[in-house]
Amino acid sequence: MLTTQEVIENFEFLDDWEARYAYLVELGEALPPLAEALRTKDNKVQGCISQVWVCPLQDPGDPAKLVYVGDCDTAIIKGVLALLIGLMSARTPQEIDALDIDGLFDELKLAENLSPNRHFGIYAIVELMKAQARKVAEGDAPSVLA
Repeated sequence: MLTTQEVIENFEFLDDWEARYAYLVELGEALPPLAEALRTKDNKVQGCISQVWVCPLQDPGDPAKLVYVGDCDTAIIKGVLALLIGLMSARTPQEIDALDIDGLFDELKLAENLSPNRHFGIYAIVELMKAQARKVAEGDAPSVLA
């Protein structure tokens, strides 16, 4: 589990946006492959030009918490997805919903350094992940969590 402060510190350590893009690409490359069975309509991010899937699973170490898995077909967005997975995994649905991702993105100046289409797509990923966590909290979890 990453904290928003750790993400900010990691980005501040990197000198410029070229280095930050390379960091994001490395994060994305480290994501494990996503099982085909999880590439469903419910797990696909709508409103993102890239093909993105993200799915919450029950944390084997603490059933009250979720861990996310996902995949994307573009390097930068896959890196952002990996960052979001690190931030939102190993948390309860309530903790996930309470995360201030907008504030984090403002602090990182993502909007200033990503194209509008990428920026919009990233927010679509965040919204899906938070919606999935709310569904779990409401007891409307997908069968994959059972």
